[in-house]
Amino acid sequence: MPAMPATGSVGRSATPLAEDCSAELVELAVRGMHRGPVTPQLETLAEQGLAVIKGALAMPTPQGTELAGEMLRLPSGSAEERRVRALYEAFLPINRRLRDVCTTWQCRPDGSANDHSDAAYDAAVRDDLDDVHEAVAPVLRRLAPVLPRIGGYLTRLEAALERLDDGDHSWMASPMVDSYHTVWMHLHQELLLALGVSRAEDAELEERLVAETRDAG
Repeated sequence: MPAMPATGSVGRSATPLAEDCSAELVELAVRGMHRGPVTPQLETLAEQGLAVIKGALAMPTPQGTELAGEMLRLPSGSAEERRVRALYEAFLPINRRLRDVCTTWQCRPDGSANDHSDAAYDAAVRDDLDDVHEAVAPVLRRLAPVLPRIGGYLTRLEAALERLDDGDHSWMASPMVDSYHTVWMHLHQELLLALGVSRAEDAELEERLVAETRDAG
């Protein structure tokens, strides 16, 4: 997924951040970490205090995440922010449903691990995932004109569904691949950065919206 180009300079540093490094920083902040070969861009980010590299693992520093947020942040009070905020609030109850589906996929009702030996059980959970996907897809389509990067998430979610249906169970929730849940977490993080919402604020709002949805039902 192409990264949103950045403008400006590196946080408190006077050293300008090249466009390719800006793109790398945004991806790193959205994904939370990078596993694999260390690129020259990651090395530059580490030199400027925006990333930490340990072997084949790279993570953003707080300063790096803050700068990535500045790159992605919608103008406060703008029409774009209001539109994305409304869609983000539509996303949160669906987010709770996705978490519940992932829990059901990983654990049986009695609390034991799902070993995927019961095809009927897995098929029922897969149907629930379809319901979640059908609910979130129009939200993402409406977000894409305001946040162009969001369009790529729907493609990645659908790719994960295809791999899951090919029989590889890891494509539901494994953090080691771009599983459905992994891509969803990246999407969620990008929305938080675009709106300047903290994780604590996000959790509180989700709880309230889920309760309101439940009460309305």
